[in-house]
Amino acid sequence: MDTLPATEARMQAEIEALRAQHPDTQDLYREVCVLLFFRYGLTPTANKLYQLVRKGSMSAPAEALAKFWEALREKSRLRIEHPDLPQSLRDAAGEMVGQLWQRAQAEAQDTLAQLREEARAAVVAADGLAQSASARADAADASLGMVRDALRANQERVTSLQSELGRAQGEVAALQRQLDAGAGQRQELQAALSAAQERFTGELEQQRAAAAAADERHGAEVRRALLDVDRERGNAAKLQKEVEQARRDLASQAQAHREATLQRQQQIEALHQRSGELEGRAAQLLEQRDQLSQELQATRLRLEAVGGKRVSGVRAAKGGATKPSRAP
Repeated sequence: MDTLPATEARMQAEIEALRAQHPDTQDLYREVCVLLFFRYGLTPTANKLYQLVRKGSMSAPAEALAKFWEALREKSRLRIEHPDLPQSLRDAAGEMVGQLWQRAQAEAQDTLAQLREEARAAVVAADGLAQSASARADAADASLGMVRDALRANQERVTSLQSELGRAQGEVAALQRQLDAGAGQRQELQAALSAAQERFTGELEQQRAAAAAADERHGAEVRRALLDVDRERGNAAKLQKEVEQARRDLASQAQAHREATLQRQQQIEALHQRSGELEGRAAQLLEQRDQLSQELQATRLRLEAVGGKRVSGVRAAKGGATKPSRAP
């Protein structure tokens, strides 16, 4: 819903457009009557018309208003007498329009007589007051233009802040998704590390069992070799070499498992660090969002303050504009 200042500003803009289209004073007042009555649902009066148009003598709006009601009465009568309408509807509509026309006609005649009397007494003062009112109107137009520019700039700023806020929220959502993905990767790596540790433990036990069996076999072979040292000396040396190779292989496998475990641990620590960085970035973006929200709220407050000043200015201009018509 439009506010009162916005409606009055739009009405004034349309009247200015009518002023350019209708140089004749009576035509201009008639079009303004049509605008007020049919577009904005307002009952036009002579004082209201003169305040909005301010053209011609003070009796010009009353004459135009009387002609407007006369034309409206004639057109309404034609529509009411349309044969397609029910008789009850034609009677009710005719009575309503007739009463409206009678009240408007009486008001227009009274206003016309009053304005004529006032015009005779204030004709000399009206010229000076018209110049002063024109200057005030120019100043009001300039002030209105400045207010419109300020409102436009503030609206652009609000739009920009809303866009920045949307982008910041998108970045926060993207970082949250990255953080969730990092957490999932960390869980996967933790599970892989646990599985690798279990495999390493099983393999180590197998190697130990194999080494124990090899030692046992070696002992048996040594005992047999002691029975026949000369015959089995070569076999004993060969078995000794196999045992040493098995031990070296076991040591090499153990070292490889330790290095793989260390590498996985380093990956987990890197993921922890990345997760911390993402959480810090998310906190910064949330803080930026709060700052943008505060700036947006401040901008809305400034817009409301500018709107209040504009209402006060319009009311002051109206008050100043109506005083000349009451001069003795």
